[in-house]
Amino acid sequence: MNSEKLPWYALYVHSRAEKRVQSQLTDMGFEAYLPLIVTMKKWSDRMKKVEEPLFKSYLFVRADVRNYFDIVNLPGVTRMVSFEKKPVVVPENQIIAIKKYCDDYVETDPELTTEELHEGQLVRITNGPMAGLTGRLAPINNKRRLVVFIESVGQYLPINISRSKVEAVYGGVNS
Repeated sequence: MNSEKLPWYALYVHSRAEKRVQSQLTDMGFEAYLPLIVTMKKWSDRMKKVEEPLFKSYLFVRADVRNYFDIVNLPGVTRMVSFEKKPVVVPENQIIAIKKYCDDYVETDPELTTEELHEGQLVRITNGPMAGLTGRLAPINNKRRLVVFIESVGQYLPINISRSKVEAVYGGVNS
């Protein structure tokens, strides 16, 4: 069967094992996708560009469900994201949107804003390939970047996004 016809599944892996698991999956002949972004990290003596996963501890694999045990038994894999004990298929259009987001990702300074945001608040992504998605704001510990939890594949996946690309949702559910 052509691998492009196979569905995508999300894998939850050990912390900092994403690249190793992706390599193992590729070596086994699976198509694996680890969304990566480049960010600036500050050490006491320097700044450095670092490539890191968009979703910490998650990556995607295109596979036949019959390969479930081959995949989940790999060192570093915790589990396949499932609902009612069945692996959840990640729609192709979501993978395409994530790839486009990573391709277009640029770490930017925030636009000046007077709008205050708080933990748990419902926010909407205003521009970029994920524009229109809504989610809940995680605890704010960085004035330039936010983490918004987007519900996908039955899980809340964290999206690390520039403050300038979100707006508060008022008058909605639980606002």
